Amino acid sequence: MAWEEPRKTGMVYRRLGNSGLHVSAIGLGGWLTYGGHVGDERAFECMKQAYDLGVNFFDSAENYTAGKSEIVMGKAIKKYGWKRSDLVITTKINWGAVNGEILVNNHGLSRKHIIEGLEASLQRLDLKYVDIVYAHRPDRLTPMEETVRAFNYVIDHGMALYWGTSEWSADEIAEAIGIAKDLRMIGPIVEQPLYNILDRQKVEGEFQRLYPRFGLGLTVFSPIKMGLLSGKYNDAVDAPPSDSRFATSEDGFAEFMRKQYGNEPWRENIAKVKKLKVVADKLGVTQSQLALAWCLKNPNVTSVITGASRPEQIVENVKALQVLEKMTAEVMGEIDGIAGNKVELDPARQS
Repeated sequence: MAWEEPRKTGMVYRRLGNSGLHVSAIGLGGWLTYGGHVGDERAFECMKQAYDLGVNFFDSAENYTAGKSEIVMGKAIKKYGWKRSDLVITTKINWGAVNGEILVNNHGLSRKHIIEGLEASLQRLDLKYVDIVYAHRPDRLTPMEETVRAFNYVIDHGMALYWGTSEWSADEIAEAIGIAKDLRMIGPIVEQPLYNILDRQKVEGEFQRLYPRFGLGLTVFSPIKMGLLSGKYNDAVDAPPSDSRFATSEDGFAEFMRKQYGNEPWRENIAKVKKLKVVADKLGVTQSQLALAWCLKNPNVTSVITGASRPEQIVENVKALQVLEKMTAEVMGEIDGIAGNKVELDPARQS
């Protein structure tokens, strides 16, 4: 994957798979933050900080905070008068934007919901089109050909420029690409999977044949594993810190995270993260920067999608680009030894 020359901001841009689209190696996602527990003005500040540091890739989804994340992102674009051609805006379709009440046709990857769902997303974003629309998880009740044709419809009608998948299996991605090829249509150019030091199997194992066969790009999420790899929970084995979001928020995700405290997988991960701190300290970087740089060392990763509730977090995350040169084979090997989950590739499956 070719690297682009950094802009004056120091940002790095990578070509997304085999497409001609370039995205910043660090992206910013809205998830449950913007339109949720972070107020609009703070969300605007975060997006402005990201933009000023050269981030051009902003990610959302129809179901993030019931559509409010898209609304906030759209407002920020208008507030600062950013040129649309300078931005790569993405959203995801499947779950619907209704929070707690999913109507029968307001979800899934049917032709009806893909078209109507993206139209609704564009209204919330107040944009004419998104650069990429993702299929947000597979829909195994809808024929794949219907899904492929529907995504090509929204592309043909100027509602999106490209389409991709999120958390699909390798077989499903290959099937969609194969159908698109048979129909002489556009297939997915990118997958958005979970990927971090502690979660590697899918990206490094299951997907290994997709990269040489299809030139698939990756925009990965949760590179810091919901904050765990930042080290801020190193001393919070049994309960979250009193001032943390997991301790104070009442949203469903925070409640889910509170239930992880004290169980064996959580304790094992905390133990690994504490050992990773030794590596980060030796390099003179934060644990978050180490985690982000580790993801970006994978040549198949185009961009890592980060979250932030404060502008200074974005400044710290972007500095991870300066850490890449420190991620030598020796350092990567040390991290592999700590994580204990390196995926051993099967040479017979790589062709």
